Amino acid sequence: MKPMEDFRSLTNEQWRERLNPDEYRVLREAGTEAPFKGEYTDTETEGVYACRACGTELFRSTEKFHSHCGWPSFFDPANIDAVITRKDLSLGMPRVEVLCATCHSHLGHVFEGEGYDTPTDQRYCINSISLTLKPAE
Repeated sequence: MKPMEDFRSLTNEQWRERLNPDEYRVLREAGTEAPFKGEYTDTETEGVYACRACGTELFRSTEKFHSHCGWPSFFDPANIDAVITRKDLSLGMPRVEVLCATCHSHLGHVFEGEGYDTPTDQRYCINSISLTLKPAE
């Protein structure tokens, strides 16, 4: 069995070799892609959304919903251990950043109490560029 790669030990230069400049800006520098421009904002394809940086399964299409916010929205991760969250004060207001637990790449933010009719009342607002969709067979 091939040993699992330790993505968290990769240098910035190694990440730049693996990711294109836009991917690097969002995934490694906590950037945000423009709203309503991402490839998965309105997709209806069934499948699994994985981290574009490391391939870890993050979200499933069964937890995706239309929030009309401009980015793909999910009400729950595929596995709660697949993501980690941390406080983000970068815009001068408190938010909760969502990162891939495997490689610590930036995915987006999670919001609560917005009134969406979902089982968790959460909206994982995720950058399309942080994801790769693996369609269901």
